[in-house]
Amino acid sequence: MRNALLALIGDFRYRKISQSATVNDLLKEFFRKSIHFCAALVPWFAERHFDATVILLSVVLSVYGWSEYRRLSGFAVPVISRITVLAARKRDEGRFVLGPVTMAVGVMFTLLLFPGDAAKIGIYALAFGDGIASLAGKLWGKTRLPLTRGKSLEGSLACFLMVFISSLTVLRNPLAAFAVAAAASLVELIPLQDYDNLFIPIAIAGFVSLLP
Repeated sequence: MRNALLALIGDFRYRKISQSATVNDLLKEFFRKSIHFCAALVPWFAERHFDATVILLSVVLSVYGWSEYRRLSGFAVPVISRITVLAARKRDEGRFVLGPVTMAVGVMFTLLLFPGDAAKIGIYALAFGDGIASLAGKLWGKTRLPLTRGKSLEGSLACFLMVFISSLTVLRNPLAAFAVAAAASLVELIPLQDYDNLFIPIAIAGFVSLLP
């Protein structure tokens, strides 16, 4: 009975839900992108305690780097190493998982380089636009876009919608929000792998700061 139940669970986890993903892929992606969504809280904290927020991001970055060094040396750090393994992609197996580093650095530099609203929209583009694009691509992605290493039209449209909504809440200007969403959709298509966490918020914050 137990073996049959385990077999059923295993079959469910690896059942195809789209052309390119299984249930297990989606669960891992949702867990990983839930960390992205947490980045949307950073502007709220920065508006109230900017210096403390930057310091906290630096501490998180340092602790994570130490944790990864320990994990790769064979001495896993409780909780942190487990979360890292659960969130890691297949390509990350056996190496330093870079995504959390580029995300923390991208968010921190965006806060330091750009004024409030521009930084907020850049971080929202990473948290919601990039996060939802990946999930939508896993679930519904069918139309693959050339030169993007497998990214889909459906994921790009989801990115556009989420960035438009999040930008509109800040700018209160539909035309400006549309421009930001279009820019974010184009930037998200660049196949940068883990470095999109660094490039997206800085690029979008820079774009917003140039708007009239």
